[in-house]
Amino acid sequence: MGRERTGGPPAVEWDAGDSGCGELVMELRLRLNAMKPGDLLKLTATDPGAREDLPAWCRLTGHALVESGHPIYLIRRRED
Repeated sequence: MGRERTGGPPAVEWDAGDSGCGELVMELRLRLNAMKPGDLLKLTATDPGAREDLPAWCRLTGHALVESGHPIYLIRRRED
């Protein structure tokens, strides 16, 4: 069973810079898979497409987009 971590610090912080959608989501998948369910990842993504790509990707994969304020995104890893 996962933990609620919305008030705690992110387990991982990643600055993806201006990585485009394909590169961004492939690396994001790898990073989230290496984390524990319920952990938070703080992502900085400056690519303008991230505004639409990240929420859609989270919906498709079951990860929770906790905060979205371009260029900062807080994503909770889904439960297995």
